[in-house]
Amino acid sequence: MTQQSRRPFPSREPSRRTVVRGSLGVGAAALAAPLLTACGGGPAADPKTVTFGSNGADATPKKAYAALTGAFTEDSGLKVKTNTVDHDTFQKSISTYLQGTPDDVFTWFAGYRMQYFAKKKLARPIDDVWEKIGSGFSDAAKQLSKGEDGKYYFVPLYNYPWAVFYRKSVFKEKGYEVPRTWSEFTALAKRMKKDGLSPIASGYGGGDSWSILGAFDYLNLRANGYDFHMDLMRGEVAWTDRRTTKTLDLWRELSGYYQQGAGGRSWQDAAQSLLDKKSGMAVIGLFLGQQITDEKLRADIDFFAFPEIDPSHGQETVEAPTDGFMLSRKPKNQKGATKLLEYLGSADAENLYMGVDPSNVAVNSGADTGKYNALQKKSADLIASAKHITQFGDRDSDPGFISTVVLPGFTEWLGHPDDGAALLKKIESQRSRFFTA
Repeated sequence: MTQQSRRPFPSREPSRRTVVRGSLGVGAAALAAPLLTACGGGPAADPKTVTFGSNGADATPKKAYAALTGAFTEDSGLKVKTNTVDHDTFQKSISTYLQGTPDDVFTWFAGYRMQYFAKKKLARPIDDVWEKIGSGFSDAAKQLSKGEDGKYYFVPLYNYPWAVFYRKSVFKEKGYEVPRTWSEFTALAKRMKKDGLSPIASGYGGGDSWSILGAFDYLNLRANGYDFHMDLMRGEVAWTDRRTTKTLDLWRELSGYYQQGAGGRSWQDAAQSLLDKKSGMAVIGLFLGQQITDEKLRADIDFFAFPEIDPSHGQETVEAPTDGFMLSRKPKNQKGATKLLEYLGSADAENLYMGVDPSNVAVNSGADTGKYNALQKKSADLIASAKHITQFGDRDSDPGFISTVVLPGFTEWLGHPDDGAALLKKIESQRSRFFTA
């Protein structure tokens, strides 16, 4: 998964795989906020009930979270009352929700976004939880779960890599080979176009503009390296820097191979075109797997790391967002919520979740990977081999900046990509509103 705009706090709403669709005004917030309300009750809340705010409204994660809460209830005797809201509404309403009477435990994202709410004291430290679960997590996972004050605020559940996905049968039928470098990648895209395929599936219409960030991040990481990318995300370098111009030059080249009409298509429809063999590749996360119910089809899906552009940076960085849970600032049932978080951070919980939703990879080192499908195993290897892990554009940066400035600019630019000078100048003019020296 924090919007630090200079407007009042309630308008700062981040997201998971979904970036907020733009600036959330007072009117929109008023409409959205009631949909994400606590289900826990007032001061006399039931001590045998823990409330859980979930953004897992899609069928697969909803079923997976239900399995977790059911298992916890059976083991602890505590009932979990779940408040499920769709991703977009959850993210848009999150600030208002956390300032009101939120559920005891809620789904959220590691890194920058978690740190923002921790800093604003809208979440409670959970060092006591980590005393119980800490041995199951790597130092990197621990770091992602800490606030700026060094305390723990987050329990990881899973992560998932972004990569370039394709169907093995298509590559076999057409004689395509997996590219490792940029020149090989663009040559393959050109060949796919001649073969009648849309080389790169693309859909960023409506609320799905977030999906274009994966391509931007990888292009910038591969061309300019991890350090520059993170400096850019943190507002520490100018967007008019020549290195960002280079990234847009590469993106303009790549956009010529995008599926036509991408601005009017959802990411799900774009992903489906890959599954239907109408597109050759897709730059997307492992959550693509949530689209698949046929295991034979799942076995035909594969991916490769985003190609190398500058040999000095190689393919050393992998985007692998991490999702999990946080504790609200004043939980009605703190003791029960603590027990729930301890369970959610266990290897058993991760095993259960991955058994229902095989489109993610467990973070707990004790989780059983023996039942992983081929994509999960390859994903785990890709993440483990990375020198650097990035979260995602809207998670590594101020989501307010990304959602109200960067994304609208990117989506408009992709409609008619030019040298990007005007776009980068416009983005740069807004940087100081969101970042201070």
